[in-house]
Amino acid sequence: MKLTRKMVLSRAKASELHSVRKLNCWGSRLTDVSICREMPSLEVITLSVNSVSTLEPVSQCQQLSELYLRKNRIPSLAELFYLKGLPRLRVLWLAENPCCGPDPHRYRMTVLRNLPHLQKLDNQAVTEEELSRALMEGEEVTAPSGQGTGNGGGPALSYALSATDTTAETRQDTLGCGQEETSIQSQLSLKPPSRDRFPSFSQRDAASSRKNRNNVLTAVLLLLRELDPEGLETVHQTVASRLQALHKQHLQEDME
Repeated sequence: MKLTRKMVLSRAKASELHSVRKLNCWGSRLTDVSICREMPSLEVITLSVNSVSTLEPVSQCQQLSELYLRKNRIPSLAELFYLKGLPRLRVLWLAENPCCGPDPHRYRMTVLRNLPHLQKLDNQAVTEEELSRALMEGEEVTAPSGQGTGNGGGPALSYALSATDTTAETRQDTLGCGQEETSIQSQLSLKPPSRDRFPSFSQRDAASSRKNRNNVLTAVLLLLRELDPEGLETVHQTVASRLQALHKQHLQEDME
């Protein structure tokens, strides 16, 4: 069943789609919610217990803060790609979808790695410790199969999504940042880490590690250029949270 304009206006008690802020379609046997693309003011939507199979339609809802999708047919965690551009999203309920897979820990870590601004996932509060672990244990998602970067990411987003999936030896050839990449690295005055930080590494391993670090930093900087003030604020909060968690970790290690 397709979610129609008439259904939306009736349930939301609104006169125009662009004014709809909250929508409850729990258990409505929906398979097509493409009309969400026409609701830029949507803040909360409940689609639990339906048959929705893609998150792409809600990628246009820049004001979305709560998304309830329990018991649907989201096939893959690659669909999280469509939620990355929603700076206000704080609550997500995605449990009991095929994408959750047989490993709850891997699922949760992957969601939090890609959506670090979430405050609650599947009705469970997100902790700073989880966010730190997600950076190491979660998996970065790219666009679902058959999708390019035409959903607002641009070449910088493509660069960033590729940076963690390709080898250090092939990145500079395939990403094509050219002079822009060199300029950014020059502005940062990127310097190789001191050798005494890698006493067990060979020179080749150290060089590869430095190249990887520089490519990741370049990808982050390219992404920052495309963010609006709200997006930058989200990045700022995430970085602050990450630094605080690392500080606590270091203090605990010193005490031990």
